Amino acid sequence: MKSSVLSRGCPVVAAVALCAGLPPLSAAYAADAPATPHLSRTTVDSFGRVAQAVLGNRTSALLDGVPAVRGEVGAVHGVGLSTALARSERTALSALHGTRARLAAMGESYSAATTEVTVERTRLHRAGATVDVTESTVLTYRRIHGDEPPTTGFRAHHRLTFTARPDGTWQLTGVRLTDDGPRPVNEPLTAATQGSVRPGAVIDAPRASTAYPAPARPKKLTGRTKYNYPAMANYAEKYWKKYNASYRNFNRHRGGGDCTNFLSQSLKAGGWKAVTKSRQSYGTWWYGSSDQSETWVGVNEWSWFAQTARRTTPLKYAYQMDKGDVLQMDFDQDGSKDHSMMTTYRDSAGVPYLTYHALDTYRRSLPSIIASNPRSAYYAYRT
Repeated sequence: MKSSVLSRGCPVVAAVALCAGLPPLSAAYAADAPATPHLSRTTVDSFGRVAQAVLGNRTSALLDGVPAVRGEVGAVHGVGLSTALARSERTALSALHGTRARLAAMGESYSAATTEVTVERTRLHRAGATVDVTESTVLTYRRIHGDEPPTTGFRAHHRLTFTARPDGTWQLTGVRLTDDGPRPVNEPLTAATQGSVRPGAVIDAPRASTAYPAPARPKKLTGRTKYNYPAMANYAEKYWKKYNASYRNFNRHRGGGDCTNFLSQSLKAGGWKAVTKSRQSYGTWWYGSSDQSETWVGVNEWSWFAQTARRTTPLKYAYQMDKGDVLQMDFDQDGSKDHSMMTTYRDSAGVPYLTYHALDTYRRSLPSIIASNPRSAYYAYRT
């Protein structure tokens, strides 16, 4: 099942109307509903349409000029939101207005958006059903600096829990993001989670400041340079959504894990050479037909290699990044880095835009990442 909400002009109304415009569940339908859970094609389609409305509302909450949304989603052929989840979504939309305000303070806003939801898998169990969906969202940047990229986009995966009621109707009772990687911009902030213990590090990179504007540190992108930075960026932007079949995919059940593998591919496309032998710990970096070095796929391991081999130098400010430069994140500040991504564009106002796997994302601005992940630590590398 695939459907779409186009958010332009009055996007919140469009998102809510997807469900609200349908007729309410009739008494006859409820009376005829089976006493035990049963999944018909209509029910599965309704699962997707309710998910579409919920995630579309979240996206719409980020758009410039859109008033506060209440998150009310009407029933679709016997499928609706539980009272608790409706309340939770109102809180989520309020949190996303906070994200929008943080973005505005950093000089970024969105003028339009589309969100599409595809139902991938539905599993029936005694109490109800678990539904896995893929969300594809594209946001249009409002022209503030003048040369922002036209759009940013991402794919995210969610697991929805639906509970069957005795009268044959269904209620959405839970929505959970299943991806690793930075929180997508339309994912509401939650309470901080306890991080894992940091493993013993060989070399630690210094944290980068997220202050803006940052002192100038220009990078020569073309001409007599050691690496081809446009080639790195072009590779990442070519394969951000449609993966290169020449490489293994390290996503865990579409939940993430391919970020550093994808970063390594992009760096190789720009001229990074393999290192197969070294006397130093984490001194190799290579990819083979059946195996690869830990530094090719590991977030921390890549950092240790890149510094030891002098392939990178740390940047004091994240906003100094340019094409081909790398940003890593420690989501919970436990000392162990969790995610890698590449800068593929930089506008005239000095804003870098990142492209990455594990929540497949194209040209997401650094302000957007920081606004959605304010508790994270950031590490920036000049390649």
